[in-house]
Amino acid sequence: MAMVTVSQSFNFHGFFVRKASLLPSSASRVRYSINDRRWLNLDSASSSCRFRNLNSRCSLTNTDLHLSNVLTEDEAPQDFSAAECDCSTPIVHLKTDILESESLSLLAETTYVDSVLTALPVLSEEEQNALAATPAHPVGLYALYASSLAGNLVEQLWNFAWPSAMALLHPSLLPVAVMCFFSKLAIIVGGPLVGKLMDYSPRVPAYMGLNVVQAAAQLLSATMIIHAHTVSPTAVSSVLLRPWFIVLVLAGAIERLCGVATGVAVERDWVILFARMNRPIALAQVNAVLNRIDLICEIAGASVFGILLSRYEPVTCLKFAAASMIWSLPVMIGLTWLTNKLATGVLDRPRCCQTCCGESSEEAAVDAGSIVDRGLETIKLGWKEYMQQPVLPASLAYVLLFFNIVLAPSSLMTAFLTQRGVNPSVIGGFSGLCAFMGVAATFLSATLVKQLGILKAGAAGLVFQASLLSLAVAVYWSGSLSQQSPVLFFLGLIVLSRLGHMSYDVVGAQILQTGIPTSKANLIGTTEVSVASLAESVMLGVAIIANDASHFGFLAMLSLLSVVGAAWMFCRLLLNPTDEQRSLFAVESNT
Repeated sequence: MAMVTVSQSFNFHGFFVRKASLLPSSASRVRYSINDRRWLNLDSASSSCRFRNLNSRCSLTNTDLHLSNVLTEDEAPQDFSAAECDCSTPIVHLKTDILESESLSLLAETTYVDSVLTALPVLSEEEQNALAATPAHPVGLYALYASSLAGNLVEQLWNFAWPSAMALLHPSLLPVAVMCFFSKLAIIVGGPLVGKLMDYSPRVPAYMGLNVVQAAAQLLSATMIIHAHTVSPTAVSSVLLRPWFIVLVLAGAIERLCGVATGVAVERDWVILFARMNRPIALAQVNAVLNRIDLICEIAGASVFGILLSRYEPVTCLKFAAASMIWSLPVMIGLTWLTNKLATGVLDRPRCCQTCCGESSEEAAVDAGSIVDRGLETIKLGWKEYMQQPVLPASLAYVLLFFNIVLAPSSLMTAFLTQRGVNPSVIGGFSGLCAFMGVAATFLSATLVKQLGILKAGAAGLVFQASLLSLAVAVYWSGSLSQQSPVLFFLGLIVLSRLGHMSYDVVGAQILQTGIPTSKANLIGTTEVSVASLAESVMLGVAIIANDASHFGFLAMLSLLSVVGAAWMFCRLLLNPTDEQRSLFAVESNT
């Protein structure tokens, strides 16, 4: 038996292989590798072939030859007719001068490789840290920041505008609670579907399409609320059955679903492409900047609309919000295109081949089924992937925070303060200060991680938030909120608690980015938002039942218990991590 393996460039001159009968005894094994350019000629009685310019290495292995049949050039027989008639094993004809030159060549190559390996530079610790802090596409990130600024500014403005305008229509929390409930329900059902759709769609066109749909839904919602303010007021029970309110609920649900999908795409997929997973410092810095942009937009949106609402009619303020939606859309689309161009088309790269190609047969089989079946399969897949992620406890702690629907700058808190006669500028200032605490948390979280480690930093943020909210609930139950000073103290405690909440938000984002593969980022990310929306919708369902403002204390107590539960779950992770979690956070566990 003879085997030829090829691995480097050669042209084999004078290497002849012939077949002949060999004695079965006293055989030896021959193996030799040749790197130079030689000719390889294989001649037989019926055919001959020549391999030219092969970029390979030739090796003869597992060849049993009798020593008398390995001939040099001087001893090579001129007549092989007898050998060709009954050949069973090959004869190898080698040129001795070639072998000698090859030995020298191999020695020279080995010496060269050794010199190259010893000359490789080794980065110092400072240089390694500098490399880890440098994103892969820094220029594209600036365009991404600008695009996020344009989109988040309008989104945060609208998130403050619509509950304020709805609260001025009726002295009840019911319309706002119903809108929030159906928005969360749409995210629960549609989140995994949209996430999987984005995992299988080109990034930039899918992102732009969702932005267009979101802007159209915002404009439709603004039109419906303006219409509601122009008609005569009616009872709250009849409002829920009005056509304009039904359209408003549907548009609000679509708007929130698109907003969640675009946010997940940027946070869980785009950021990793721009900063790279193997550059943790750069990834943390990009996360911090995007959080600051979001929170600055929340400050600006709430403050601007609060000031406008204190000076102008609600209809005028809503028209201003609608105009901002119109001008921001083309700016956002242009900046998204510029982001991809400046990043050398990194967003055009396909996702993991396992996701795109490995499930093609499954997708083909699903296409034969109904849309309902496909949707149910996608939802099941999303929940399965979500429950199997190694950082599930951290994610569940994040989800528990969404049960807090009133002790935060939420729509229900805005409606509650508006109905108690608090000045709109104060309400806007409250939302703005909460967002400012979030900006401060992006700086504080880096220090906490450096001093305590990422797990202890997350636990510290949750414990801090739970402690301050306990004091806020105690102030509310003291019954002194009828005066202005206790109200301001109550709101101040909530503002300070946002420092711990946003610290955990920044830390948790990096934990989830590390533990979730990029190929499933949108699916698992949107499923997580769906679970969080499920938690929030449960609380909104309670708020729909207890829709009177006098039941606010009961809702505040439930919100406090959810924050305490989140702190307990994360501290349990910190004290009793699994082996897989220990391997993920080995550095933090040792600190």
